Order: sequence, then structure tokens, then C-alpha cells
Amino acid sequence: MGRLDGKVAFCTASAQGIGRATVEAFAREGAKVIATDINMEKLKELEGVKGIEIRKLDVTSTDEVNALAAEIGAVDILFNCAGFVANGSILDSDEKTYDLSFDINVKSMYRTMRAFLPKMTEKKKGSVINMSSIVSSHKGAPNRAVYGASKAAVIGLTKCTAADFIKSGIRFNCICPGTIDSPSLRDRMKAMGDLDKAMATFLARQPTGRLGTTDEVASLAVFLASDESSFITGTEFKVDGGWSN
Repeated sequence: MGRLDGKVAFCTASAQGIGRATVEAFAREGAKVIATDINMEKLKELEGVKGIEIRKLDVTSTDEVNALAAEIGAVDILFNCAGFVANGSILDSDEKTYDLSFDINVKSMYRTMRAFLPKMTEKKKGSVINMSSIVSSHKGAPNRAVYGASKAAVIGLTKCTAADFIKSGIRFNCICPGTIDSPSLRDRMKAMGDLDKAMATFLARQPTGRLGTTDEVASLAVFLASDESSFITGTEFKVDGGWSN
């Protein structure tokens, strides 16, 4: 028996990185997974994987989120993984960057939770997992002012929503990854101009001497999605190899 047998999971940002590792892990554990992303070229690589249905979704569109939620109906697991990493200090980040960061990193979760929670509360059972970051209320990092602010907001949104629905059988938790080896991280390293130097910089701040993997984050998501974590809500989980200690 899989740990998620009989459960339906709706997931955002599923085309690559942590999102992809998580939908694959959910499916392996028996869930029926609706994997969504705006990047259909990468998302189509999941076509044919047992237990996974792919759908295009722009999480910055309230109309698209509401329409897809109405079509899908009740889900047991809502995994919000969409995110955008803005680079720079507050003086480097204009209002457009600020608004985009909060739209993708926070408001997308507001949209999906508002869309799916009514049906989840009817079932009086479910798990919502929001992706935050260790760069939030846990750890300050240079050149991540707006990103860190938005990810701290995810923690606040998760905790307060958990309190609101504590009697409804719905659990809300968030994951705070540290430096995870993913396509997104590799792209940011390349943008720094020297991939080897950038990798050395990231490794130097890791007490473990290595980066985390997307599968390690996905394993935590499976636990939070499963009934094994039924007494856990309103909590953030650090997956950072001790960086924030």
C-alpha cells in the first residue's frame, strides 16, 4: 500500500525542480496527481507517468485557478510550489519586481487556497503544503530582500490559515528549503558568470559540505501530505543542511 493511496493531489510549478520531484513522489506513493505549470514543454515530460495528469496553469491568473479548481473538484492535497527568486537589495528591486515576487510567491497560494478550500472543508480532511524558503524569517541572505520578504509572508499566511481552519480537519504547513540543487539554482549560478566559482560560494556556506536534493524536499512533502503527519499543522519545516543554525 502506498502512503498516499486514494488521495488526490493538486500541485503547482510541477515541470521541474522541487515541484517535479514532489509530484513524482506523490504518484509513486499512490496519489492521483494533477501536475500544473505554465511551462508545458517541460511539463509534457511527465505525460504517461502513472498517476499523473498534466494541466497548464498560470498561477497569477485568478480566473485560470478558479476555473481549473471548479473542473477538478475536491482534492485531498494542495501543494503550492510556484516561486520566483528576485535578486538584489531593496535598492535594486523596483516596484514591478516587488509586485511580481509577491504575486507569484504569495498571492498564487492565496488564489489556490481560496479556490480549493471550500470543497476540502466539506470533506473535513486535507493537507495544504506551501513552499517557503530558509531565506525568510529564519535566515537573512544578501541580495534577497524582496524574495525573503515574500517567503516570510508565506509562513505568516500558512500559520494564520492553519489557525482559521483548525476545527475543519484541514492541515496547513510549509517547507523552508535551503540551497537545493535544481535547474533554477543552476540557472542563477550561470547568471553569475562563473559556474564553478558560484558553486564554490554556495557550498562554502553549507555546514554539510553539499547542496540539498529535490528528492530530499519531496520526501518531506510526502510525509506532510500523508496521514502520518495528522497531528501537525501551522508549522514550518527547515530543509537546509544546518545553514540557518
